[in-house]
Parts: sequence; C-alpha cells; structure tokens
Amino acid sequence: MSITTTAATTTRAAEADPLHGPDARGAAEHAHIEALLRCWLRETGTPVAPGPLRVELPTAGLALVTEVTHCSPTGWHRFGPARLEGPGGPLGPAADPVTAVALLSTEAAVRGGSRPGGVPAGEVADLVERTAESVRRVATFISERRAHPEPPPGTDGFLDAEQALLLGHLNHPAPKSRDGISDHDAAAFSPELRGSFRLHWFAADASVVSHDAVDEAPSLAGRDTVALLADLAGRRPDDGTVLVPAHPWQARDLLHRPRIKALVASGALRPLGELGPEWWPTSSVRTVYRPDAEVMLKLSLGLRLTNSRRESTRTELRRGLEINRLLDAGYAESTFRAHPGFAITRDPAWLAVDEPGRAGGPDVTGLDVAVREVPDGIADLRCLVGLVAPRPGIGRSALGELVAALGPGAAEEWTADYTDKVLVPMLHLYAATGIGLEAHQQNTLVRLDAAGRVTGSTFRDNQGYYLATSYLPGLLERLGADSSTLAVVDDALVDDRLSYYLLRNQALSVVGCLAVDGLADERDLLAVLAGRLRAALPALAEAGPDGDRLARRWLEAGTLPCKGNLLTRLHGIDEVLAPLDAQSVYLDAPNPLQEATA
Repeated sequence: MSITTTAATTTRAAEADPLHGPDARGAAEHAHIEALLRCWLRETGTPVAPGPLRVELPTAGLALVTEVTHCSPTGWHRFGPARLEGPGGPLGPAADPVTAVALLSTEAAVRGGSRPGGVPAGEVADLVERTAESVRRVATFISERRAHPEPPPGTDGFLDAEQALLLGHLNHPAPKSRDGISDHDAAAFSPELRGSFRLHWFAADASVVSHDAVDEAPSLAGRDTVALLADLAGRRPDDGTVLVPAHPWQARDLLHRPRIKALVASGALRPLGELGPEWWPTSSVRTVYRPDAEVMLKLSLGLRLTNSRRESTRTELRRGLEINRLLDAGYAESTFRAHPGFAITRDPAWLAVDEPGRAGGPDVTGLDVAVREVPDGIADLRCLVGLVAPRPGIGRSALGELVAALGPGAAEEWTADYTDKVLVPMLHLYAATGIGLEAHQQNTLVRLDAAGRVTGSTFRDNQGYYLATSYLPGLLERLGADSSTLAVVDDALVDDRLSYYLLRNQALSVVGCLAVDGLADERDLLAVLAGRLRAALPALAEAGPDGDRLARRWLEAGTLPCKGNLLTRLHGIDEVLAPLDAQSVYLDAPNPLQEATA
C-alpha cells in the first residue's frame, strides 16, 4: 500500500514533519524513533497501513503510539510524532528514543530474540547506551549542516556525497554510534562534519611487515606498496624501515595493545606521529580520500560502527588482489562487454605489520592498509547512500532534488536507467562469474551526467565479494590456484544475501527515496523496476547457467530475505568476524516487487 502525494500535500507535510522541525535535537530524536519503528515493524512482521499505529509493549504495560504518514512497500515508512501511553493515558507529549529503544529491546529480549538461548545478558543496556550516543551525534550533525548547508570551497561532488549521510542507516536503532570518539576527535574524524586530518605513521622494521601488490597496477605507477606509501607520507626513510599509515584514533589505541606494545618495546616498530597532508574521511569513516592523491587508503579502525569493529583481516586484504588478478585474466569480460558503463574499483595493493615468529601474521593486525584506486572519472561518481540520504531541515534528498529538476516523468525514467545501468550489471556479473557483490548503498557508486541522469556505476569494497560454490572450479582454473580468498558459500546463501544487499538495501532505496520526496507513487516506480528486470531476463539467462534465477525469484517470490538490524544488534553479532551463515539475523519479509505489481 502506498500514499500518493502532490506538491501541496508534500509542502504541508514538510511543515508539520518533526524531522524538518526547527530544533536539531528534536529532529535527531524523531529520526531515531522512526528508525526504531521501521526495525520493529519489519522484524516482527507487523502489517503497516496509513493512519494510527499502536505498538503494544505488554512487558512494560505500555504502548508506543504514532501515525503512519507515509506507508511504503519498500519499508521507507514515515511517522508523525510518537508518544508513550500507559493504562491511564499518555505519558508526556513525546516519546524519547532512548526510553523507546529500552522498552522495545526489552520486549524483544523477553520474546527470546531470534536465536536459541535468547538475547545475551547486557546487550539491551549496551544498545540503550549506543542509541543515546547516536542521538547526540546526529543532533550535532544536523545542527552543523543546517548552519553550513553548502560544502566548503574546493569540495568536489564525490566528496560532498560521501559527507551527506547525516542520519545513517534508516533501519538501524543506533546508526551513528561510534563508541570511543570524543567530541574533539569527532570534528576531525566525521565525514558528516566535513572533517579532515593528517595520518599517523609508524616506522616498521622490514622483518615485521608483509605486503603485496598487483604487477603493473596503473595507480602504483611502477612502485611497490612500500614506495607508494613513502611518497604519500612525503618521507623516504634512509634506515631501511617501512612507513605504515594509521588512522589517528587507531594509532593511539594500538599503543595500548599488548602485541603492538611488544613490537614498540623491541624497537621493531616506532611511532612517528603525523606526516604528510590532510585526508578526508569518506562515508565508511575509515577509508580516506585526498582530491590530489592517486589512490585512496582503507585503514583499520577498531571502533564499533553500527554492528562491527572495522579492522581488516589478512584474508580481506588478499581478496582485493585476487579480484584484481581475476579481472586482469578476463574472468568478468562478458559482463563488461554487455555493460560498458559498469566497473569495479580495484584495491591493487596492501601492507600490514606482522608479529615475529607468526608466518603471515595474525588474522587481525590492527595496523594495516589497503590501497584503493581512484576510479576513472571520479568527478561524476556519487555514492548512492549520499544521494538518497534525508536532509533534515534542508529539503529533499540530493536524489530528489536532481530528479525534480529533470521535470515530469523523471522519477520513472531515473528508476529505469538505474535498474539497467546499476542493478542489472551486478546480476549479470553474478550469472556469468558466480561473484556476488555486497553492494549496499555505501558500496554502490552511481555515475551521473551533467543533468543528473544515470550513465553507469562502480562497485567498491575489497571485503564484499561472495562466490557461489558451483563456480569455484572455474574460478580456480582461471586463477591458476588451488584456493580462493573470496567468501565461498552455497549458491542458495549467495542468492539470499544478494536479495538483501542488491535489491532491498540498494535498488529499493531509490524507489523509497523518490516516493518519500513526493516525486512519484511508489507502486509506479516498483512497476518500472520490475519491468526492466523482466526485460533483462533473456540476457541474464544467456550469461551463465540458470543466470536468470535470482531476478525471477525477485519478480515472483512472495517473500524475500531481509536483514534485521535490531535483532542483530541485540544478539551482539560482529558482522566482520562472524561466520557467513550466522553473520546477521535474517528473516523473510514480504517482497515489495511481487506485492506492489501483482
């Protein structure tokens, strides 16, 4: 079910919308209430319809009461002000998100969560604490962005989009929790605050360093990883040591870890402090960008961001090189021929500090770096998450703004182009190679022309590659190897993960965003997406064995897998380190394509 809006009703709704109210703290609190409600409704399978909504909380003897102001098949629901009610009536004028998350989390825990053994002790309190922190950070982000809506002079379009995610994941109860960052550090480390910082560097004895690079990678310009990093630091050691960069927060934290302290005490590792020019954090926080640099750097960062600590494993570092070598060997050539506007951003080199006596180093070093190429034509690329991100108190999303400027019918045209040039190439790659991309909104870069129309796309992320088991023999033959660093899992599990990442999280965000911005009816956009998928079925069938299987499932299944971030957080799962088949809490939820186009 969807609500058709007009320009007049959209204007009136914006005037009364708590997300766009004058108080930044109030907007942040409402954003968290909305995210919590979306999680609860999806993860409990509660039907949603326009009008009054009452979430009963029998454990506390209370109810959370609000109004559904925009009912969305894709899950981009919008809500009016929420309040708590007890047996005697309303408890205050508005519900506080910290109280609400405590109540709903306790209710979920009493119900047993989603796994045998229930919710681990302490996780409800942890989520409450992290939600409070997230609310505080988002209030700061909104206040600063309203005061300074335009980027500083010299900010390119790519970086501006990376800095646009003020509210975070719209289906996560604590989307901007970053435990361990002080307010002072947040000003420099937060893309939402347009921060920048110099990297901290270590001088490491060559005996405790491992590194590798793809031969003749253009971004390395004939250098190995050691020489490239020295050039970025602006310093060439004359004592044979290797320069290793670190995020400033990570550099301070590492010095308290026993493994690193031992290396420093032995003289094998020496902190040097800040070197070189400033870098800007991108939307992932730990990948940094410099407009004048030939590469980006993906650094380890031991903060918990949403559900995980972001420290690279050795397998992930090597995975980036394996993808490079597969692409150089022509493994995905049929996809690039069929979709010349599609590309994969490469991570052609890495370097990490080891420990003496440990061959290949530990699984997680904490002091490592992946080198990422700067995609060709980066000035035309925008991360999808920055395009669809709400802009509280400013107006429509960046996507809504550019589509509105294109005129009548543009929302349908943009959705069709997006499906053809972003979503379908990723399906083709999976059909042709068995490689499934963990292409959520943050990892998906959309290429736009000067008017804002879609012309192509790029995927980025050295750790976000699945490989369907049935394709493993062919991949190893092409690679000339006996094993793969890719996440090799059963075909059915890859299908499930891609149903969430490619369809729900990525493509349906376009539909949800444009509908919330009042530019089209959501059912019409879903029909466009479904139509373009149907048109692609013959080419997908030719791309590989049963190559149209996944797209047909999306068009025909009554339910599709969906990730539950509230339950994942309550079960204390670190998605980076957890086994793939238990990486997150997944559930079956109604399929918006089938539901809206039936």
